[in-house]
Amino acid sequence: MATQDILINWAPQETRVAIVENGAVQELHIERTLERGLVGNVYLGKVARVLPGMQSAFVDIGLERAAFLHVADLFGHPTTRGDAPLPPIERHVFEGQTLTVQVVKDAIGTKGARLSTQISIAGRMLVFLPHDDHIGISQKIGGPELREQLRTRMQALVGSEGGGFILRTNAEEASDTELGDDIAYLRKAWAAIRQRAQSKPPGTLLHQDLSLAERVLRDLTGDATQTIRIDSKLQYEALRAFGEAYTPGAVRKLDLYRGERPIFDLFGIEDEIVKALARRVDLKSGGYLIVDQTEALTTIDVNTGGFVGARNFEDTIFKTNLEAAGAVARQLRLRNLGGIIIADFIDMIREDHQQAVLAELRKQLARDRTRTTVSGFTQLGLVEMTRKRTRESLAHMLCEPCPTCQGRGQVKTARSVCYDILREILREARQFDPKEFRVIASAAVVEMLLDEEGGHIAGLSEFIGKPISLSAEATMNPEQYDIVLM
Repeated sequence: MATQDILINWAPQETRVAIVENGAVQELHIERTLERGLVGNVYLGKVARVLPGMQSAFVDIGLERAAFLHVADLFGHPTTRGDAPLPPIERHVFEGQTLTVQVVKDAIGTKGARLSTQISIAGRMLVFLPHDDHIGISQKIGGPELREQLRTRMQALVGSEGGGFILRTNAEEASDTELGDDIAYLRKAWAAIRQRAQSKPPGTLLHQDLSLAERVLRDLTGDATQTIRIDSKLQYEALRAFGEAYTPGAVRKLDLYRGERPIFDLFGIEDEIVKALARRVDLKSGGYLIVDQTEALTTIDVNTGGFVGARNFEDTIFKTNLEAAGAVARQLRLRNLGGIIIADFIDMIREDHQQAVLAELRKQLARDRTRTTVSGFTQLGLVEMTRKRTRESLAHMLCEPCPTCQGRGQVKTARSVCYDILREILREARQFDPKEFRVIASAAVVEMLLDEEGGHIAGLSEFIGKPISLSAEATMNPEQYDIVLM
């Protein structure tokens, strides 16, 4: 089994987590304080107004704007059957009433957050419904037989203490111990919410979805984890307290990093982040991957590059593809790529080579905590797979489209822009009659207009009967230009 170390770099504005296995970074997680939403938070709210006409109520939960509670989101409220109307909200809710509510949708623009009194608390493998009593299974888990087995196991684990549970997709292969630990954690969290609700004033935050550092202890720490190093004494103490209450098995692995060098610098994580944002990924053999991420899918192209280590070209291709299979799986985790993924391995003639590469890819993907499905080689020699989207990819979180090329990844050549300018001057000359046309463009474009395209500028000036002057603007990008009518 691979040994694992977890590094936590904490700052007030951002928490970063790197999971390192056998010296290589496998996963990166980033959470920014300003981007944490309110969804999942549980508040003690006070009803400010009931609106019978809208069958809703405004609830003060301590935010700038009152939040919104619709009749359909009331716990214990019967759902609509056929055309039968819902009982009116005013029978259940009154002004000044105190309610325990959960945010189900963040505030957008002028609209306040949307609330529900049907509380649900997410764990590592389960979702706890304290007001319910049924066992639900995610639709993506196995067939009817497996689902029934899981339901029977859960009913035995839940016992007579009550409460409803929904099994998430990653609970499909969970042991009874893992499920039992999650049940205990969720019940403890709900007991803490109820206790705070009895002693705190309205507008109090009773429960917040776990921070990234806390989720490390709950979700990311396993038997293979040797140490969890964190570089903040304040957060180290907070994590110890959280771990002792909810995840005692992970507490002994916590370690406070006291070094002078930043923890991510010392272990080379900053360099790995830079590499994970690059298009090209070099392989040890001399081959390389090209990773292109689009809205619809991600493509990964495998190339031999300078690899000449094998006895013949067929073996070179096979060994490059084998190494690439592990690199592809790692890049999916590292970049958190989700959705449809197409891997274009180098064409292999032999069927046994194809199957060996596919087996290696599946073996490496089995280490992924996010559900991944591989469809195998298509007739075109491509490997199709899907990976569940769990959060923003690393590139989407850290980057934005280039303002110069608008995300295309390339810009027009200076000559192309020159010809755009010549056409635009001709177009303007047919509509207007200025004394002079002044072209303002980037230095490279102006230089080309003066030098290589000087004859065309002179010819156009003679054709339209107007002088054309040129001015370089250092702040303009290669495609920008302006034509001023003097």
